[in-house]
Amino acid sequence: MQSGIQRRVAESPSPPHQSLPVKKSLEVSRALVASSVRQNAGVNDHENQTQLPDGSVPILSDYPDSSQANRKPPRFTYRPWEIATKYDTRLFAVNGEYACTTGYITRVWSLRTGESLLSIAHGENVRVTAIAFKPTKDVDDEGKRLWLGTNIGDILELDIPSQSVIYTRSNAHTKREVVKLYRHAAEMWSLDDEGKLLVWSPDASGMPSLQSGHRLFRVPKGHACSMVSGGQLWIASGKDIRVFRPSASSDADFHVLVRPLTYANAGEVTACTAMSSQPDNLYFGHADGNVTIYNRNDYSRMGVVNVSLYKISSLAGVGDYLWAGYNTGMLYVYDTTVTPWQVKKDWHAHDNPVCSVVVDESSVWKMGRLQVLSLGTDNMLKIWDGMLEEDWLEMYMQQHDSKYCNFREVTASVLTWNAGASKPSHLRADRKDNNFFRDYLCSQDPPDLFVFGFQELVDLEDKKVTAKSFFKSKKKDSSEQEHMSHQYRAWRDHLTRCLEDFMPTSQPYTLLHTASMVGLFTCIFIKSSQRSRVRHINTAEVKRGMKGLHGNKGALVLRMVIDDTSVCLTNCHLAAGQTQTVSRNNDIAAILESECLPQSSPTSSGLFVGGGDGSMILDHEICILNGDLNYRIDSMPRDTVVKAVREGNLTKLLDFDQLLRSRRKNPGFRLRAFNENPITFAPTYKYDVGSDEYDTSEKRRAPAWCDRLLYRGIGRVSMEAYRRHELRVSDHRPVSGYFRLKVKTVDESKRNGVWARAEHEFAAVKQRIGSEVKLDYLTNTFGISPKEATRLLQG
Repeated sequence: MQSGIQRRVAESPSPPHQSLPVKKSLEVSRALVASSVRQNAGVNDHENQTQLPDGSVPILSDYPDSSQANRKPPRFTYRPWEIATKYDTRLFAVNGEYACTTGYITRVWSLRTGESLLSIAHGENVRVTAIAFKPTKDVDDEGKRLWLGTNIGDILELDIPSQSVIYTRSNAHTKREVVKLYRHAAEMWSLDDEGKLLVWSPDASGMPSLQSGHRLFRVPKGHACSMVSGGQLWIASGKDIRVFRPSASSDADFHVLVRPLTYANAGEVTACTAMSSQPDNLYFGHADGNVTIYNRNDYSRMGVVNVSLYKISSLAGVGDYLWAGYNTGMLYVYDTTVTPWQVKKDWHAHDNPVCSVVVDESSVWKMGRLQVLSLGTDNMLKIWDGMLEEDWLEMYMQQHDSKYCNFREVTASVLTWNAGASKPSHLRADRKDNNFFRDYLCSQDPPDLFVFGFQELVDLEDKKVTAKSFFKSKKKDSSEQEHMSHQYRAWRDHLTRCLEDFMPTSQPYTLLHTASMVGLFTCIFIKSSQRSRVRHINTAEVKRGMKGLHGNKGALVLRMVIDDTSVCLTNCHLAAGQTQTVSRNNDIAAILESECLPQSSPTSSGLFVGGGDGSMILDHEICILNGDLNYRIDSMPRDTVVKAVREGNLTKLLDFDQLLRSRRKNPGFRLRAFNENPITFAPTYKYDVGSDEYDTSEKRRAPAWCDRLLYRGIGRVSMEAYRRHELRVSDHRPVSGYFRLKVKTVDESKRNGVWARAEHEFAAVKQRIGSEVKLDYLTNTFGISPKEATRLLQG
């Protein structure tokens, strides 16, 4: 067998694997994980707390940072990308060019062409419940034979080239369901639902055979997930994790631990995996979205990270990253080496829950790539690039943009205000109100852009207005004059006059664009000298009222390109009501996940980030989001809030602000991708109109910071002067911020040179990951010692 491995290694040269002494490797491995996870000191079980090399104990980490996640599915540049199995299957295995899906029917597929190579029906009421590829004497025959375990206890051996079942071991597990098949070195192991583990040792040919004998061990009933690591079998059931040594010669040696590993503060274990880049760290996913990490050498729990509110249905360690599948059909890729963990990718992989995610380490040899396959309950088998080549290249180009871009600063003043159906004429009733826009415009250095985002320019409580907006035709006249109501025109004209009257005549402003939807209105002005630098202006509406049918709640989205930088401005009005935090969170998720803007052309490379094509808000390099987000203050009566405001105790109130609490407590909260400057001003809602008193009406609503400004774009945008203003014609106070945007101009010839360098450097990354994956495959699958495996790779 080793000669065959040597032959394949020689065909696929890899750099020498730099191995560390065992003790030092363990220290480095622990420090790496412990720096990014947390140990709950309140748990008092038999495990010792893991310590860093300096003696400190790992601390709690934040939720994974998803602000820079890439949403583009990691497909290879060539097809097939997916296989429609066209039958009900929940189980599969993959090895090189072959993928096998199974259930009541077993089918084998070619991953080179996507074609079905064989199909076998197992008869009425017979279902395959476990599957694994069998070891072969010659590595060239790898992936040609499978073992299939059934719900009635039989084990079948399937030969792919002959398209036949060549042997059936009836009642291998008498009348019990085979729940898992494992391959390790030259052995096969089978486990049934009663806890009987059979170890099928090599026969005279050196390979396991269903016709030969086996050794029997017993484990406790119950199986949620399991894996083989370092010759040990880790089995999870409920919250318990047990470790066994199937190569043992006695029951005493078979049981590695006296008691199971248990973490009481997490849900039941649902998935597990290891990573080739961190072979000593084993990852377990839980039903409550937690991930626990254990060291396979001393069995200590190294940390706990809460990655989601959803059940983790599958885990796979792929190269440097941890992949996770969810019942939502989403796949996430986490970088576990940083603090907090970073979401590298998240994309909608399946229309239904993800059943399983499997990394195929043999594909590095057999296919010249690292492939990851996922199966969903939509019965689709998807094929992904485990090395994330496109992501790596995109990130490299972003990190080295100074080598091919010239940068300049553009300033923008953004004002958000829920105007409460007020008109410009209403400002005349009060001298301060009448002077507001003059004072606002003149209180700052003249920016390049003025952005005005209004909410409730029409009375949303007026049933006639609401009905009219709901039933009006979706078809709009192309003329701006036609599609704007009198109210919108009045505000546009008022703002235009204010800019003409109060801003320096040497720097005139031009109306860049307006957009409206029921009560929402966005009006943008730009210095006339800068107008030629702006192109590709697009707008979109995202309706959230009445389950997405009505525009009384939702967002106006405007995209533009300044020089060669994409900028997206979003004006929002989210669900109202003290107790409607979940509705608001759902609104913002729907807005940010809506593919509402036109997709970019193929020539727009470098304009967008995160693998996006410009159709979604977060695809843009710079995003500014304003609006009446309607988040309230939790758990405090109105008078308590008012008293705290009067005493200037904003910190107490901000601890209970629903938006900030969602950021802290909900890893899936979409506004975690945005930044907000510290709030140093009093709540902006709800006032008695025309006064400085908070709501004294019968409802006596508690004050809240409903009106907000948020932004994103690492290294590309900063905000100054986050403040409120005293304008009393509405029950909301306006809020403004002054932004500095860093926009780029691309030198295409220089960019081409940097791209060539990126491809060259990725080749080295690919070789490193391939070497680690090969080492892991040789040690964990073929059972070769790390020393011998390293020697083979070096040879």
